[in-house]
Amino acid sequence: MLAIAVLIGALIVNRGVPPLDKFIYASLTVICIEAGAFALNDYFDLEVDIKNNMDRPLARNALSPKFALYLSCALIPLGVFFSVFLNKICFMIALLNALVAVLYDLKMKETKVIGNFYIAFTMAIPFLFGGAMIAPDIPKIIYFIASMAFLSGVGREITKDLMDIKGDALRNTKSFSMYIGEKNAMRVASFLYLGAVSLSFMPFFFNFGESYFHNFRYLSIVLISDLIFFYISVRMIFFDKTEDVGAHRKSSLIAASLGLTAFLVGAFF
Repeated sequence: MLAIAVLIGALIVNRGVPPLDKFIYASLTVICIEAGAFALNDYFDLEVDIKNNMDRPLARNALSPKFALYLSCALIPLGVFFSVFLNKICFMIALLNALVAVLYDLKMKETKVIGNFYIAFTMAIPFLFGGAMIAPDIPKIIYFIASMAFLSGVGREITKDLMDIKGDALRNTKSFSMYIGEKNAMRVASFLYLGAVSLSFMPFFFNFGESYFHNFRYLSIVLISDLIFFYISVRMIFFDKTEDVGAHRKSSLIAASLGLTAFLVGAFF
């Protein structure tokens, strides 16, 4: 998924297939950093995973904890190293991503609210990385896509936590809803979705990128995405209970996919 997000960012900026060598280095960068972060996460979560009978390699003794630690120590720097073959901006983005990933695994994941923002960050940063791979002076349109991915990503993570309130209570983990209440958490998720919706109109009405300015093909597709997000938001704010949010989270994935399709169509047509 990360490599796909990088490819989308590169396709939009390049308005065509990016150079194969650059895409390979970019893909290796994000895959190595993410794989290393996952290995480090499993290393620190080993005791909790064993208690919860999680089906993970370390918890079922398929791999040793030391192997996971050594793997993470090898993969994360390797991912940053691959970014050197792209450009300085890509290197800086990769280094930032690696540092945030390590900090999250070491300390930040203890606070689930921070985890919501971290997951959304990992959804947004590949678009910036893909854009920077082609043009170090990242076009404004990529910032819009990344911002929309971040806002909708935080909303989806809050919604996901609402689906696991009982599990979080058993694990003594405080999610967003435990701080502000379930209904307020639903409202926050809805407003984040609406924030992403409002950003989607900006490229059409303002000339941030010639491809999208008054591009009705882009607008026609992004409107479908926006209507789904708007429907989800209205339902969550005014009508639905916590038990109903699972279906909305699935719908939000469809809406986000349509939004990305709109940006791709806008770039090429």
